[in-house]
Amino acid sequence: LAASPWRLRIAEDVMTHSAGPHRVVAHTLDDDGIFPNNPRLPLLFYPAVVELPEDQAIRAFERIFAANGWDHRWYSTVFGYHHYHSTAHEVLGICRGRARIQFGGDAGVVVEVEAGDAVLIPAGVAHKSLDASSGFRCLGAYPAGQEWDLNYGRPDERPAADHNIERVPRPSADPIYGVEGPLAGHWPAS
Repeated sequence: LAASPWRLRIAEDVMTHSAGPHRVVAHTLDDDGIFPNNPRLPLLFYPAVVELPEDQAIRAFERIFAANGWDHRWYSTVFGYHHYHSTAHEVLGICRGRARIQFGGDAGVVVEVEAGDAVLIPAGVAHKSLDASSGFRCLGAYPAGQEWDLNYGRPDERPAADHNIERVPRPSADPIYGVEGPLAGHWPAS
C-alpha cells in the first residue's frame, strides 16, 4: 500500500545501545482529517528484538516492558478496525505468528510483523490488523500511569482527542531498550 508523500515520512536509523546495534524504522504519520495520528512523534518499529521460541516470547516481552516502566499489559490480537488511543502511548510485542498491521488510517503505512518484533505506537496513531496468521498474538503495554481510551475516528471525538494527545507525556524510557533507547532520539522531550 503506497501512501501519499505528504502524509508519510519514513526514516531508517541504526541505533547503538548497550545491548548492541539495533535497527529501528520510524514512520511519521500526519493527521489525515479522520485520524489525528501524531506528526510530532513517529511510530517506531523494532524488528527481531526477541529471538526466542514463540512459547517463550510472551515472558520475555513481559520482563522487558516491566523493566522499562511499561505496564497495564494485555495478551490478544489487534482489532480488525481502525482505532487509536488519545490518552496513552502503546507498545506491541509480537509473541506468536505474523500479521499485517496498518497504521495511520486507510492511506497509512502497512507494517508486516512477526514473532519477536515490537511496535511503539504514539498516542493518536490509528492502527488495525489487515490480516494475521492463525494463532497470532501480541502483548500490549502502556507507560506506567497512562490509562488508555478507545477512539474510532468519528468526528465527535475531536477536538477533545487532539487536546488529550497533546497532553500525553513522553515516557521516561523506551519500552525495549530503556532510557538510552531509540525513543530518546526520535521523540522530543515534552
